[in-house]
Amino acid sequence: MKATRSRQSVHLDREKHHVTDRRCTSWPDRAVKAVETRGFFKDQKVQQCKEKRKNPQTTKSPEVKGYCSFGSLPVLNPGRLQTAKDHADKAVKMHKVFSVQGPYPVIREGLRTRGWVEQRSRRSSHHVHQRLRYESRASSDDADDDDGDDDDNSDNVKEKQDPDGLNDLMSRLVRDETVYFYWTNRRDSINTNSLQKDQITNHFAQTGSFTTKVGLCVNLRNLHWFDSADPDTFFPRCYRIGALDDKHAFIEDYRRTACTSLLKYIVERGQGEHRQTKNRNNQTTQGQRKQSRELSRPALSQMIDFAVKVCQELLESLEHRDIDKNLDTLQELSKEEWAEFIDSYCLVVHGGAEVEVSDQFVVTSKAMLQRLEEFSPQLDIEGIHNIWIIKPGAKSRGRGIKCYKRLDQILRLVDRDQTLIRESKWVVQKYLERPCLVHGTKFDVRQWFLVTDWNPLTVWFYKKCYLRFSTQPYSLDKLDSSVHLCNNSIQKHLKPSHQRHQSIPADNMWSDNQFKAFLSSQGMEAQWEAVVVPGMKKALIHALQTTQDLVDSRKNTFELYGADFILGRDLHPWLIEINVSPTMAPSTLVTARLCAAVQEDTLRVVLDRRADRSASTGDFQLIHRQAAVEVPQYLGVNLLVEGSKIKCPCTLPPLRPLNPSPLKHPGPAKEKEQVADKVKSLCKRSFKSTKLSTGVIQPPPPCTLEPAVPVEQLHLHMTGDKS
Repeated sequence: MKATRSRQSVHLDREKHHVTDRRCTSWPDRAVKAVETRGFFKDQKVQQCKEKRKNPQTTKSPEVKGYCSFGSLPVLNPGRLQTAKDHADKAVKMHKVFSVQGPYPVIREGLRTRGWVEQRSRRSSHHVHQRLRYESRASSDDADDDDGDDDDNSDNVKEKQDPDGLNDLMSRLVRDETVYFYWTNRRDSINTNSLQKDQITNHFAQTGSFTTKVGLCVNLRNLHWFDSADPDTFFPRCYRIGALDDKHAFIEDYRRTACTSLLKYIVERGQGEHRQTKNRNNQTTQGQRKQSRELSRPALSQMIDFAVKVCQELLESLEHRDIDKNLDTLQELSKEEWAEFIDSYCLVVHGGAEVEVSDQFVVTSKAMLQRLEEFSPQLDIEGIHNIWIIKPGAKSRGRGIKCYKRLDQILRLVDRDQTLIRESKWVVQKYLERPCLVHGTKFDVRQWFLVTDWNPLTVWFYKKCYLRFSTQPYSLDKLDSSVHLCNNSIQKHLKPSHQRHQSIPADNMWSDNQFKAFLSSQGMEAQWEAVVVPGMKKALIHALQTTQDLVDSRKNTFELYGADFILGRDLHPWLIEINVSPTMAPSTLVTARLCAAVQEDTLRVVLDRRADRSASTGDFQLIHRQAAVEVPQYLGVNLLVEGSKIKCPCTLPPLRPLNPSPLKHPGPAKEKEQVADKVKSLCKRSFKSTKLSTGVIQPPPPCTLEPAVPVEQLHLHMTGDKS
């Protein structure tokens, strides 16, 4: 083979290698040279191996199958060397050289079975940079903004053995060739601007608009520009508490939610739904109730009137009936009034203060709640405790997330970190107080989806998913992460409670089939396909629609994401967050099977379907594909806009009265005579020097005006008057 010039290659990780463009030797010469440089040492090693075989009792060495290892390069025979050369040569010709960063044995094996050859990066350098990066992220609050659990991809994942050493040899043979397929666990591992058009990578650039807590919070507010759907129907209310306008909106929302929570508390107390919870918490709240009696007994009627008034104003605002109201007559509630109401609300709902609920209170509260249901799709999941979950936007894997009931506690927590406030990275979101429970335990759903293009937006939904349980039974008495956060990064370090139901496995995970079996036992099997799956699909499509213009839509790029959902009591799915680089670690029996399947099916979509449109896509289902938007071709022509000043139209001078007496409105005939005389005298002055040989004054040309200004042109023809 003649010497060929390698294309530019992009190196992985943070080594920041420059793009190379060198002249490479042919395959046989390069392979032989790599072996000959170690020929002397290899001969010595082979001789030592022969001596060890003759005297096996002297030294105990591991069993060697056909070769003696020398570092990472085995002893090669000519047949195996020729096989490696042929395979590598074919892969280069067909542009099948790949590079994988991270513990992805399924991806490596899937590519090799398709005839691809891996170009490996320096393993030692990779581990050093990876360790430093993770340590930096663990100690820094703003080192990484993306939501992801790629750290769960343990480096201890066992790779498939290479007994013949062919993969190592072929990797050396293609070390200077162009990589045509990149799979990395970090988006910033490669510089996409240096990639060629035919190079494939598994990360889009600038996806923080929906893979960060702040990005998802902000961009979903723009959904009305793309679709008629309401984001409040699938995404809990969320605010950037570090931004001043969002902070004020959150405080207002917290106050209104306290009002609706009080009304729901009254209705539930009247219907007896709250008595069971009250009796269960009787021992823990007995001291608080005694203290509340000593402090004061809240005037329940005044509290209900206060809450109904606030809800009525909210309804008028939602129905746009407050537009015609006079702002001067509106009376806003003062901070002192709100503080008094919030304290009384917390005393009743959280503190367990004894109150007497009359039938009239129940009827009034129930009537207002029925009116609010039409405009508030999150009324049911809000509960009565007004709990909010605070998330530092610069942390991932559940770190720093806390739940609070009191407004003052939330504001104090946020005010501690001025950096996050300055960068508006604190996110506060309404907590789902009434989720769907399995045997009294909270769970969330990890759902994968694949984006293969942004123009047109092409989304693939994976038919399989899995559930992640918390280690403690669900309770609102304590706001501990072991109860309310289902992240595997948190729960895997905790021991399951003895009070948790025995049907939930110790590894805290279920497959979707196990959950569907549970729904079938509850008589709700049809709800999975009728409610859960369609709701998750719509939520994902809407989240991507709002950020389509913000993501780098590079061709030959794809990305696999992991979305987290929580189901309500009616099994309606609520989107919590979208993770980049979802974990593929086989940490449990469920993930060992499903993670391997989703990786293999991803290769089917992005590689097999590229060559054959009828190829199987596994469990991936195409759920959305927009019509392509044509991008105007750039021709290198500068845009130039020219213009001219608008000319003032030619107007007649104003009329002046002949006598200094006060002006009186003349009659129509007199007015026409005055105008005619004025025009006649004007024409005489303007064209006094213009004479014809016949002694006739040439009539003046009409005054030309701009086309945009309509004027009536007056033509005067005068003869027989000589000056």
